[in-house]
Amino acid sequence: MSKNLKIFLGISYLLILFVFLYFLFSSIQVNRLNDFLYYKELQSDINSYISKNIILNLIYFFIFAIIWVVLLGFGSPILIMSGILFGQWLGTFISVLSISVGALFLYSIGTFFFKDLVKLLLERKFEKYINLFQKNEFYYFFIYRFIGGLGVPFGLQNLIPILFNMKKTNYFFSSFLGFIPGFFVFNTIGAGLNNYIEEAERFKLIELILDPEIYLPIIMFAGLMILSIIIKKKFFDDSN
Repeated sequence: MSKNLKIFLGISYLLILFVFLYFLFSSIQVNRLNDFLYYKELQSDINSYISKNIILNLIYFFIFAIIWVVLLGFGSPILIMSGILFGQWLGTFISVLSISVGALFLYSIGTFFFKDLVKLLLERKFEKYINLFQKNEFYYFFIYRFIGGLGVPFGLQNLIPILFNMKKTNYFFSSFLGFIPGFFVFNTIGAGLNNYIEEAERFKLIELILDPEIYLPIIMFAGLMILSIIIKKKFFDDSN
């Protein structure tokens, strides 16, 4: 049963990805990709479309993000996208909420169908952290989310709590709170890119880099990474 479901999820992911890429590239004028005015037109069209029915588009994004996470999609692209579409504040909220829900769904599916497989593949690698999580699963999993999951790919991050049978309520709320700082930074970058395209007359890399809406969140991200390294060393490396 689990093998069949795994095949089904894999095929579903590929189909959804293919459909998404098909519609994406079929709507893009490839011969204009080096034309900055083309990106300004796209940005204007997207802003107009989103603003016409913000609630409905938030629902669309919410559903898409859940499916994306359940099918082991990467986290950062969808965060940039939410910032472009909805701005830094609303984008942060909808991405944190939808990805937290999607991660919970993936965790539930993994617990029900792939528990033995996950333990077989991951238990030895993360054995040194299991006892630490079991001491206070909410607290340490919040830290784990905050520092970016110890460099573990996002899809696997969502499955590691299977190793210590984490409560679903603790899983959701520690993820939700732990996601906020990093997600805010990525959404701010996305919103900054959107504003730069809207306001600039032509693309200049130096102007983009020196734009406060770009370099400030990058500095914030660098600071977050330094803080994450310190926290990782204090709470996780010392657990050896």
